[in-house]
Amino acid sequence: MALSEDGSHDDYLFKIVLLGDSGVGKSNLLARFARNEFYSNSKSTIGVEFQTQKMEVNGREIKAQIWDTAGQERFRAVTSAYYRGAVGALVVYDVSRRQTFDSVGRWLNELHTHCDMNVITILVGNKSDLKDAREVSTAEGKSLAETRSLFFMETSALDSSNVNAAFLTIVTEIYSILSKKVMQSQELKKDPSIGSKKTVVLDPKQDANNEEKKEEAPKKSWCCSS
Repeated sequence: MALSEDGSHDDYLFKIVLLGDSGVGKSNLLARFARNEFYSNSKSTIGVEFQTQKMEVNGREIKAQIWDTAGQERFRAVTSAYYRGAVGALVVYDVSRRQTFDSVGRWLNELHTHCDMNVITILVGNKSDLKDAREVSTAEGKSLAETRSLFFMETSALDSSNVNAAFLTIVTEIYSILSKKVMQSQELKKDPSIGSKKTVVLDPKQDANNEEKKEEAPKKSWCCSS
């Protein structure tokens, strides 16, 4: 949880990162989700950009802070600071460019180099509106997602297909895991033999060897295409 400027409690703030080759539409996915905008002539810029979007999950207000590499991936200059504190990731490829699909493994390896293996990840096949130019089938995307234990969805930032659903899916899953952690913490606090107050946060680097998390991560399988 976090304190807002007036001293009241916001519910949750989740950092989510966008990954993928330059030109796959990451910035337009973020623009469509956060502002319902699309830029047909958008160009890569250098730096890091993020948008904070409020969402409601199970009656809780969630703030999703979504980070975009903003062109850094062209120079493979995405630094560890970009990943720091991330609890979710969208790994994006362009369904009309097979090369971007072939790069997914590299982006996943980089993500797991800087974050815990249990960071919630969704594989996103963007530009599903380019049906005549498609080079990567829905079945191929789904198969890769199942192999790597990822969520999967095809989207179109151009016509808005599944954009909101992709972000809602990842935020809902993060919230679900956090809720379980909070419940476990409350149970621990009832046991007088356990040390006093313990803050529970959704930290991808903690509990890496926890058996429950080992069981949860590989079983996640969810997909949706346009």
